[in-house]
Amino acid sequence: MTALPDWMRPPRAEGWFAEDLDRLPEAPRHTELIDGALVFMMFPQRSWHGRLVTGLTVALMAQAPDGFEVEREMTIRLDARNRPEPDLLLTTASYDADRTWFAPEDVQLVIEVVSPESAHRDRTVKLRKYAEAGIRHYWCIEDENTTPAVHVYELDEPTGSYAPAGIFRHALQRPLPFKIDLNLDKLTPRQSG
Repeated sequence: MTALPDWMRPPRAEGWFAEDLDRLPEAPRHTELIDGALVFMMFPQRSWHGRLVTGLTVALMAQAPDGFEVEREMTIRLDARNRPEPDLLLTTASYDADRTWFAPEDVQLVIEVVSPESAHRDRTVKLRKYAEAGIRHYWCIEDENTTPAVHVYELDEPTGSYAPAGIFRHALQRPLPFKIDLNLDKLTPRQSG
C-alpha cells in the first residue's frame, strides 16, 4: 500500500477547514472541500462540458447588468468545513484579483454542469448545501445526448430548501437574478453527421 503524501494528511482529527485550501499548493487544481474532506477531480473533463461552461460564461457576461460578475471555477466558503467549487457563479461582490473564494451572501446563482464523477454531489449534496447557505438560485445542467437540460431551482425562504422552477431545453428565459435569455442550442457545438 502506498503512503499518502504529507500534504494530503488532514492537519487535525476533525479533517480540513475551509481556510486550509489556500495553504495546499500541492493539491490538484479544482480541489473542493465537502464536509471536511478534500474532493479531487479524478477524470479528465469532457470537451462538451468545457464548451458548455465557456458558452455560458460568454452569454451570461454579455447579459449581466452592472453590479454582477460572472466567475468560473471559484470556490464558495459555505461554512468552516465546506468550500465547493461550482463551474460558474454569479456574484455581486466587487472584483478582487487576489480573491480565492466567495461568501454565500455575495453569490446570486450557482451553476453546476453534471459530469459522471460529480453527478451525486451536484444533484443532491451541493443542492442541499447551497440552499442551506442561502444561495437564492441554483442551476444543475445535465447532458441529454449533447443537448443541455437546465434544471432550475429557487430558494424557498420558509423551508430553506430549493423548489424546482423548471427544466429548460433549447431555450432558457429567467427573470432572476437578472433578466436572462439563452439559446441553449448555441452553447455547445453540433455534432457533424
